[in-house]
Amino acid sequence: MATLPKPEIILTHESDLDGFLAGLLLQRLAKKLFGTDVRLEAWNYNGWRNRPMSEAAAWVCDLTFEARLDKPNWLIIDHHVTDARPKNAQLIHDVEKSAGLLCYELCREHGLGSPALDRLVHLNNVGDLFLEDEADFVLAADYANLVKTYTFWNLHALIGGELEKLVDHRLLEVMAVKRRIEDPIGLAWSRSHVTPITGQVGFVATVVGNTNQIVYQLLEQQTTPHAVLVTAFQKSNGQVILSLRSRNGEALKVAEKLKGGGHANAAGATLPRSVQSIDSAIEYLREVLDPLHPPSPAAGGGLNSLEQLLSGVSVGDVSVGASGNNRGSR
Repeated sequence: MATLPKPEIILTHESDLDGFLAGLLLQRLAKKLFGTDVRLEAWNYNGWRNRPMSEAAAWVCDLTFEARLDKPNWLIIDHHVTDARPKNAQLIHDVEKSAGLLCYELCREHGLGSPALDRLVHLNNVGDLFLEDEADFVLAADYANLVKTYTFWNLHALIGGELEKLVDHRLLEVMAVKRRIEDPIGLAWSRSHVTPITGQVGFVATVVGNTNQIVYQLLEQQTTPHAVLVTAFQKSNGQVILSLRSRNGEALKVAEKLKGGGHANAAGATLPRSVQSIDSAIEYLREVLDPLHPPSPAAGGGLNSLEQLLSGVSVGDVSVGASGNNRGSR
């Protein structure tokens, strides 16, 4: 059993259940080992790239290991592909396991396992690694959508930081209804609202439904000629967050051009604050990814009516697919 450094801070990924689970598990482990409540910060990729790493000791999870994290008394637990090799930091790394599972294995070494956590970690692992052949895959996707729907810190406040309260939470009923009703409607609409950015990259407009599931279906059905599909979410402060998906490893390469990161087929990026609308996000994507491409209007547009959206859509039209806020907590 390795000796772990006492952290000044725990740093995790803001945007999904894996970062949520990993960060809270490490907080619990630090409390057990050192008898203190260690501050937790959650970051999106864009904010993370600009964060100074000034702490003398830190634990980092679900954020790609890179040279600037290679510091004495730093522990990094991650599963993203990396070319960096540690010389000073401790690195626990396995691309075949979610960050949550890696953190939980560490917790269990120190007597912090439980049946409730066993189940939650398993479902997170299935959803985060997109293990679609697992019997629990549909339920795992519903769990994953909790953080995406309600956001990291809102969900944290709702359960008071107690992960066990997430197991069989009543909000999962909402996720299931949204999956059954909204996803087929959203898929039917998004099929005809894909805007070419480059020959490789297409921008998918969405109105309702789980974005990850809709995009997965578009890729699975080869609805568009694009290898990478991009969707956007605009936060309350106007900042635009991108999600990129692919099937053959192209998404991460595109995300890195946008100063983002993630997995080979599931990546993300936050656009500069100067980009304050979805239309300007599309133009920004063209400028960065294909500056010689002439501007063209986005495919489709807004809805004329709910009747237009619902027209010709059946619930059986979609199947389930996979899928910086630096607020701190003590």
